[in-house]
This record gives sequence, C-alpha cells and structure tokens, in this order.
Amino acid sequence: MTLSTTANTPRPSRFADLRELTADGRLLFITRMVRLFAYGFLSIVLVLYLSALGFTDPQIGLLLTLTLLGDAAISLWITTRADRIGRKRMLIAGSLLMIMAGVLFAVTRAWPLLVFAATIGVISPSGNEVGPFLALEQAALSHTVSNTRRTGVFAWYNLAGSVATALGALVGGGLAQLLQSAGWSPVASYGLIVLGYAILGAILVLLFLRLSSAIEAELRQAEPGLAARFLGLEHSRSIVLKLSALFTLDAFAGGFVVQSIVAYWFFRRFGVEPALLGTIFFAANVLAGLSALSAVWVARRVGLLNTMVVTHLPSNVLLILVPLMPNLPLAVTMLLLRFSISQMDVVTRQSYTMAVVPPDERAAAAGVTGIARTLGASLAPALAGALLANPLLMGAPFLISGGLKIIYDLLVYRTFRNVKPPEEA
Repeated sequence: MTLSTTANTPRPSRFADLRELTADGRLLFITRMVRLFAYGFLSIVLVLYLSALGFTDPQIGLLLTLTLLGDAAISLWITTRADRIGRKRMLIAGSLLMIMAGVLFAVTRAWPLLVFAATIGVISPSGNEVGPFLALEQAALSHTVSNTRRTGVFAWYNLAGSVATALGALVGGGLAQLLQSAGWSPVASYGLIVLGYAILGAILVLLFLRLSSAIEAELRQAEPGLAARFLGLEHSRSIVLKLSALFTLDAFAGGFVVQSIVAYWFFRRFGVEPALLGTIFFAANVLAGLSALSAVWVARRVGLLNTMVVTHLPSNVLLILVPLMPNLPLAVTMLLLRFSISQMDVVTRQSYTMAVVPPDERAAAAGVTGIARTLGASLAPALAGALLANPLLMGAPFLISGGLKIIYDLLVYRTFRNVKPPEEA
C-alpha cells in the first residue's frame, strides 16, 4: 500500500480546528451531542424493552430491520431535497419524526403500531447516527470551514458524539437499574427511558430553530439535470454511487453488531446487568471518540483513504475475537480495544466523501451514502436475531461482521486509491 505523506506540513494547534467554528458550527456540535446522548440512552435498553414486552428474538430482529429501512427511506427523501428546500427545515422535520417514534414506542405494545413507529419514525437501535441529521450537519459544517480544517472539525464532531453516546449509555443503563431496584418493573423502567428519548427530540427542535441561513447551500442558477432532481447529484453521481455501494457492504456487516444487539449478546452470554452494560458502552464510546482525534494526525501524514483502511483492518480482527473469548473480562477487553481504533475510519470516511464532491452536492452526497449505509445495516439485524435465538450460533454475528468488513477494506482501497481530495492533490 502506497502512503501519501504530508509530513512537511507545519504542525497545527490541537484546538485550531475548533477555533474556526462559526456560531452555527458550535450549535451543530450541541445538537450532535443531544442527539447522540438520546441514541446511547435508548440503545442499551431497546432490545431489553422489546424482550420484556414479550416479543421473540426473530420479531425483535425484524423490528430493528424495519426501523433502519424506514429511516433510510425517510432520510433519502429529506437529504436529497435539503439543499433546495432548506437544511434547517429538514433538520427540524427529522426531529419531529424522532419525537413521534419515541412516543409511540413508549405508549403502545401493539405490534402494528410499533412497526409503524419503527418504519416512519427516527429511532436508533445501534447508538449511532440514523435519519437525515448526520448528512445535513456534515454538509453544513463543510460549508463553513476550509478544506484544511474539515477533517479536524469532523474529528471533534465525532468525538463530541461519541462522548455523548457514552454518557447516554451510562445514564440509560444506570437509570434502568436504579428504577428496578426501587421496585419498578422492567417494562416500566425501560418505557420511561423510551419516553425520555422523545423529550430529547423536542429539545432538538428548539435548537435547530436557532440555526441561521449561513448553513444553506448556494445553488447554481442553471436548471438541474434529471439525476440532480432525483438524487440531488449531478457532477458527482458516479463517485457517490461507487462509494455508496461499498459503504452498503460495510454497513451490512456492521448491522450484525449494532450496539443494542451487542448489549443483548453480553446479557445472554454472561448475564450482564443493565448498569454494567451502560458502563461497558460508556467506556467503549469514549475510546471511540478519542480514536477520531488520532485519525486527524494519521490522515495528515498518510492521507484520508489510507487511514480509512489501515486502521479499519485491525479493528475488524478484534471484533472477530470478541465471541471467541472464554470469559467476560476478556470479551470486554477485545470490545474496548476494538472501539479504541474503530472511529478512525469513520471521521476520514466522512471527510473524504465531502472532499470529493462539489459544495452544493454535499448534503445529497452525504445523504445518499448515508442511506446506502442505513439500507445495508437494515438487512442484518433480522439475520442476527435469528442467529442469537440459536445458542450454538450466538457468536456468529461477530464473525460474519468482521469478515465482511475486511473484504470492504480491500475493495475500497482498490477502487479509490487514485482519487485524491483537494488538500492531498
């Protein structure tokens, strides 16, 4: 693998990237933290809640799949129109769908209503980004910072989200344990957390209302072509579709080990209680966030694409090792080691995607690649649920995920090794 270096570049201040943030940029960091706190808060107990309601493992896996499929469809419609209709308006629309999903999950046990909420609403079974938010915020941030600061800003943005997810997981797991110790039933304690998710969605609406017009795209005067009208893409369609195909494979692999499923696996395999689950994923997400900052240092020396690949490969090997460990401490150690480098490819992937498309197609590009990831991830939980139902195959989701992700790493390098972002050209 050939490494492109920028070693002669003067060493920037660690916080120089943050100093370039505008008021809108700082607000987007806050909305990212509120949203990821909500996702982490819910993800630890979501599968436990559905199990406590009496749903089987295959039913739960199907519901998670429908959740991700619905998010993909809604997000595709929102993100491919956001640059023309308005990014702010679409961010608010996504928050309203988040509120709707949380309320319905909290107040009903009826399967048809839960399917409706999962399909139409925005809810995260993984603790990671779902819905239109990430694509629109990435486009807005890229619109307000220079190319040389983009990767650094994205690293801090991912760190903020990872810390928020970690805190959400810690608080969600701890609160469920506290309520049950006080005499609440598991269903009631988990239901309160789901309702809290909806309340955090309402807070997001209030925050997004404060964004200015500076986050909006400057559209070309010419009439857009058919591809632009359909996907919001015109000049970058070919590269975005190639990226999307590869990201779909990566996300399909990741869908076998979304945070809710991994938490449930630890619960089934080792009998881990919600409070300890929250602590484990608090540590995991903090490590993931810190790894994002390391990615900036590596990318400035070897390039964005190389960083994506050389850090992702060992992460996937560690993922495969998790179910092979004979006891809880060793399994947790493998998981934490994996998270300690897991975000290095995320921040560089996001920055690379924004770098290789025109500014007025960034929201659409982030949206289309994000939808591709969501679609890929949506197919796997139903399969993982079926595997978890068989005691002999409980570790298979980790093995399948790690193996497929290694294939993705090799393919993405082979396909894009000659496509350089502006700051590396």
